[in-house]
Amino acid sequence: MTGGELTLGAVLVRLEEPEREIAARAEATRERIAQLTARLDELGRAAEEVRITCMTLLELPVPQPPAPPAPKLLDHPAYQPIMAVFAAADAPLRARQVCEAMDLEIAPNNINNTRLKLKRLAERGILVETERGLFAQPRP
Repeated sequence: MTGGELTLGAVLVRLEEPEREIAARAEATRERIAQLTARLDELGRAAEEVRITCMTLLELPVPQPPAPPAPKLLDHPAYQPIMAVFAAADAPLRARQVCEAMDLEIAPNNINNTRLKLKRLAERGILVETERGLFAQPRP
């Protein structure tokens, strides 16, 4: 053999170092795979918990929003005839029309007083002012 030739023993010695490096890298990779597998299992359990929570929530009855309180009618007897007029009306009314329906004298004082009462009823939600000066009962 010449000096440039390698013997089988020399080749084996040269391969020992790369073999150790590859074995170390393989072990590190196995450890990393074990860590990732454990993490994947944790994520799978968490996802299952979320799915169970979603199914539970979907099975719950849908809560109904509380009904809004009915507007409180003013106790004064002057409002009862006005409300009777609106109960019989099929369209929004102006203060003058309400006065006519209640058989009040068509005088500015009566119209203005009726308008103030209509505004008060609208403020409390008993009536709605659909346009300026035009009142109606709210629709459900």
